[in-house]
Amino acid sequence: MNIQENDLLQLAKMQMPFGKYKGTPLIDLPEGYVIWFYQKGLPGGKLGNMLGLLYEIKVNGLEYLVLPFKDSRLSVLN
Repeated sequence: MNIQENDLLQLAKMQMPFGKYKGTPLIDLPEGYVIWFYQKGLPGGKLGNMLGLLYEIKVNGLEYLVLPFKDSRLSVLN
């Protein structure tokens, strides 16, 4: 898997478009939910790609890769 900087930024910015976590930035989704979604089958398109990447990041403890983008997102919002 080739992770691009833009993909990490998208994980920090993109929000879950439906369900219990609607409106939650993808990076903030609970690990258990991401694993469940992965096991049930990811949706197609951009959301599915981002959730697949998020799954790999979360199960491998790589959330620190997204922190700089998450922090910059917060500073823009404040």
